[in-house]
Amino acid sequence: MANAVCLRTMIRTALLSVSDKTGIVELAQQLHALGISLISTGGTAKTLAEAGLPVRKVSEVTGFPEIMDGRVKTLHPKIHGGLLGVLDDETHIKQMREHDIDSIDIAIVNLYPFEKTLRTAGVSHETLIENIDIGGPAMVRAAAKNYRHTFIVVNPARYADLLQRLTQKSIGADPMSDILQDFEEIDFRQQLAREAFSHTARYDGMVSSWFAAEQHVVLPDEFAIPMRKSQALRYGENPHQQAALYGNFLDLFQQLHGKELSFNNILDIDAATRVVLEFDDPTVTIVKHNNPCGVGSGDTLVDAYQKAFATDTVSPFGGIIAVNRPVDAAFASEVHALFTEVLIAPSFTEEALAILTKKKDRRLMTVQLRDARSASSIDIRTVAGGYLVQSPDAMLLDEGTLRVVTERQPTTEEHLAMMFAWKIAKHVKSNAIVYALADRTLGVGAGQMSRVDSARIAVSKANDAGLSLQGCAVASDAFFPFADGLLQAADAGATAVIQPGGSVRDEEVIAAANERGLTMMMTGMRHFRH
Repeated sequence: MANAVCLRTMIRTALLSVSDKTGIVELAQQLHALGISLISTGGTAKTLAEAGLPVRKVSEVTGFPEIMDGRVKTLHPKIHGGLLGVLDDETHIKQMREHDIDSIDIAIVNLYPFEKTLRTAGVSHETLIENIDIGGPAMVRAAAKNYRHTFIVVNPARYADLLQRLTQKSIGADPMSDILQDFEEIDFRQQLAREAFSHTARYDGMVSSWFAAEQHVVLPDEFAIPMRKSQALRYGENPHQQAALYGNFLDLFQQLHGKELSFNNILDIDAATRVVLEFDDPTVTIVKHNNPCGVGSGDTLVDAYQKAFATDTVSPFGGIIAVNRPVDAAFASEVHALFTEVLIAPSFTEEALAILTKKKDRRLMTVQLRDARSASSIDIRTVAGGYLVQSPDAMLLDEGTLRVVTERQPTTEEHLAMMFAWKIAKHVKSNAIVYALADRTLGVGAGQMSRVDSARIAVSKANDAGLSLQGCAVASDAFFPFADGLLQAADAGATAVIQPGGSVRDEEVIAAANERGLTMMMTGMRHFRH
């Protein structure tokens, strides 16, 4: 704050040029009441004039008409000189007088609705191009650079703060009070400047991402993450961590009931939804700590839930349930007794809501499954000093590399069981081992340092649940480095194995499978999930 100066100079002129016109008339009326003259552009000028406010068009200030269908209107020295003039610099003041440039003390600017246009179905390339703002970002950046002399406001939610600042009276009698007020004002101006640069950075990031998508570029040499905070969270994974949700998650998932979502809830909601997106039949997944602890498919959601819950009757308490069909009263009655943090579905009937909302803390969420399927274009992880970025794991199988490698071909039932187990293994933390039938999980081993340990856990959990593994399939998210893991599965009762292959000992593993009469498929594709 060492560069704070006395800032109580006369505020004479405000420039208003907004796409989002929320509250703009009311703001302009109060600015006018404070004796501040108004300059505006295009649609904003029209809106203010229709409200009976005296407003000068930018073309009147510059003496130059808007040209090229409005592409060129504010890119003029009388605008940018007014925004950038340093009012305690004698050279700047002299040059402004020489060129008849008046200072612009307030800039209320937000940008063409590129994001809204981008989300419009069937919008043309040309329309998107014309919704790339040029003059707006230039004005925002100019005013933000000159924040000590120009207020820049890009967010309508800040209008009240600005007006409070403008109407705040200096105490005047105490010099220390004046100094304190100056520090408060410079801090406020810096906040607005930071928000302004974040606004243009996000905007440019959206445009850049669109061009990258148009050219099918997944990992460009440089990229921005154009995200807006959508919700502050109470804390992160642990209470001592700060957290917030950014992006469009709440456009895909809408909360109907229950407590505020936590950081961990959101992670589990995402994980559970990704599992049910793998299935076409009515399917229920139960997730705990980002891992599926039970998944079932059936003719109805009740049937599917009973299969999923039977896999592990302990872990679902306090877990997350996701389904891929509307929730009706029958399903609601079935799950109501279970303590769950969140229940996610495409929709809920009124009868179902009447049952499920009896527990006030249970969070009920709807999800747009079709949009959720294509919502992620990149996967980002933080590391010390940077980010790891990859394309999402959107594929399940590559038919070109999928092959039966054993002497015995799978039966129809074994093939279906392998496909079910493989879908689940994709979403289980590595090392992942999943035992399954064609319509349900039987045992899940997740996140162990040794694949053999994951296999032991999966068998142990099946035994604890009283489920037989005889005649089931087993999926491994990566290859069996030795035959011991495969033999362990055979000893447990599995008759079918699906795994990526790719070990230097694949032939030994295949030989062991043939010796035990197993059928085995190699996918040529692994699904690590760290």
